[in-house]
Amino acid sequence: MALIAASLARRLGGHTVLDGIALTLEPGRLCVVIGPNGAGKSTLLRLLAGIDRPDGGGVILGGAALENMAPRERARRIAHLPQTIAAHWPLNGRDMVALGRLPHGARLEAPAAADAMAIATAMSRTDTAAFSDRRIDMLSAGERARLALARVLATEAEVLLADEPVASLDPAQQLAAMDALRAEATRGAIVVVVLHDLALVSRYADRVVVLAGGRIVGDGRPSAALAPDMLERVYGARFEMALIPVAVSDRSRAG
Repeated sequence: MALIAASLARRLGGHTVLDGIALTLEPGRLCVVIGPNGAGKSTLLRLLAGIDRPDGGGVILGGAALENMAPRERARRIAHLPQTIAAHWPLNGRDMVALGRLPHGARLEAPAAADAMAIATAMSRTDTAAFSDRRIDMLSAGERARLALARVLATEAEVLLADEPVASLDPAQQLAAMDALRAEATRGAIVVVVLHDLALVSRYADRVVVLAGGRIVGDGRPSAALAPDMLERVYGARFEMALIPVAVSDRSRAG
């Protein structure tokens, strides 16, 4: 099974946000998307999730076009974690995580045993069990972000798309969140994460896709994608390699 972006294009307000994006994303690998603000990273994840429709090209999962999938099937197979976690309703933490089970037919008031287990496991992995009975609109941004990640994990989807999942977390929780995402790739999921922290990219990514100006300008192992000349080309600033330590595990992973 693979998630394929076939010549994706997206225009918003007369402006081309993405143009000719071609990617094949495979199970068992953690792919990180990087690039400057406005490069199209969030737009790409929304297209891959089937939330938005492209203006050109398409997205294929396991040989089937997303546009032809029933919404519930798509939501069961693809879990999307947005960049902004809004708290519009006074849900408690457990019910927020339980939303991840709705595509499986779960009921919030009386989840089946399998649903309850998935919810409890996801909350344990994100250290959010203490928020089970607390209203999410009373929690900090970082606490809500951890619950949102738990919601995505509870879906047990084939594809996990996370847009800046660590932006509001402290350093320890950032590592915990990335460990959880790495574990999803290890279990065989397709995992795509948007990050700005290049140190985390070098530590966790199997593959790095570099976006700039709505196009892919780099795609490969962290050692290549995070090379100083690539980063200077994309961000317009010179980076010292010392700021981007490459984890030992990166040297042992296949390209």
